[in-house]
Amino acid sequence: MDTQDKTTEPNIINGINVDDLRALIADVDRDPGKAATHWRVGTTWLGQTRSRAKVEGFGFGGEHVSRQFALDIDEPAELGGTNQFANPQEYLIAALNACMTVGYVAQCAVRGITLESLEIETEGDIDLRGFFGLDPNVPPGYESLSYTVRIKGDATEEQFAEIHEAVMATSPNFYNVARPVALRPTLVVG
Repeated sequence: MDTQDKTTEPNIINGINVDDLRALIADVDRDPGKAATHWRVGTTWLGQTRSRAKVEGFGFGGEHVSRQFALDIDEPAELGGTNQFANPQEYLIAALNACMTVGYVAQCAVRGITLESLEIETEGDIDLRGFFGLDPNVPPGYESLSYTVRIKGDATEEQFAEIHEAVMATSPNFYNVARPVALRPTLVVG
């Protein structure tokens, strides 16, 4: 293969086009207006404890990008549901894990580290007395979440430790779950 062919092939590591990722990072660094993203999900009750969340797109650098996805949500039968789909807590934890997964994969890719495997397992406890409003001293949600990252690839333990720190410092969902996020509710009746 000649040199010209090598320059036209994308640099793919862990399934990520590293050249495109670096170009995006440089573009955002040059023009902070391109860093702006906006996310929206609408959820509709479907009866009992079932609901459907719909994604119709997101904002990226001031532009709307159309995307069409639906997520069905339910509760276990033991919590009054039909057990047809994962519940909100499982989606919350899955979203945290998925966001961190992207971080690990991208951090490894830009460092030239090839992954063999990556698993994240997160767990936590919720006391239903808080959810049911039975005890005002019991929080309705998690007081803590524990997670374990199992990662394997062609990096040293020190490199993986650096990547682990970088993911905790830059993952949007790690940030969102690890600290209070201001919620601005609006109620429309009728």
